[in-house]
Amino acid sequence: MNMLEAIILGLVQGLTEFLPVSSSGHLVIVQKLLGVDDKGVTFEIFVHFGTLVSVIIYFWKPLWRMVLSIIPPFKEEYAKDRKMIFYLFLASIPAGIVGFSPLKDSFEGVYEKPEVVALLLLVTGALLFLPRILSRRKGQREIKAPSALAMGVGQALAILPGISRSGSTIVSGMLAGTKSSDAAEFSFLMAIPAIAAAALLEFRKLEGVESALLQNYIIGAVVAFISGLIAIYTVLVAIRRGKFEYFGIYCLIAGIAAFCYFKFGTV
Repeated sequence: MNMLEAIILGLVQGLTEFLPVSSSGHLVIVQKLLGVDDKGVTFEIFVHFGTLVSVIIYFWKPLWRMVLSIIPPFKEEYAKDRKMIFYLFLASIPAGIVGFSPLKDSFEGVYEKPEVVALLLLVTGALLFLPRILSRRKGQREIKAPSALAMGVGQALAILPGISRSGSTIVSGMLAGTKSSDAAEFSFLMAIPAIAAAALLEFRKLEGVESALLQNYIIGAVVAFISGLIAIYTVLVAIRRGKFEYFGIYCLIAGIAAFCYFKFGTV
């Protein structure tokens, strides 16, 4: 992997990890287009670390409050933060079950089928329109246990490349009646254990990094970190301005174009 490929893949990972357009789907498509076959587990760990740091830095205040909430004596002012920890744990259960089930191996086979990934991008595009189509009134509730669990199910579905993790979780929360901005922020907080768990699983397969590649991997991680911050800000602004469906339009266009290219060799 050369430096330019590391920059491009780091940019794709950082932006699409948090934009509701599927990071895994975009990485599959971009890798195939670039002809990059040596991305490997090591690079995955580096870029995942970059995106993990970006979400931790962006949400450091609520995360710090959660830390304070579990330090004795348990102050009443942090009761809401302790509940948030429980909701994050609850939301992580469905993905954990799928991640350690035999289904995971079946889903991973999709990574070798870019035309299927393109079709799943179309599914993501359709999902992003569901809140406007199905909800007669905007969600007003804060995150509660049912909505956290619903968002967890959405996250579990995103094990399929082409299904956006942030998109499916935010939509699940909104359909459960949660305020859109709260659903988006909770979705990003959910990404912390999800990304950390994925990185830990990959870390077990980590091999020594060639010195010639280490610089490129670090650059890819830095690009993923910066673009991850930009993506988080972009999604939150789009949610507050009611422009969430714009990402759905993009997914539909990208999915159709990618399917035509990989299936028929033309766009």
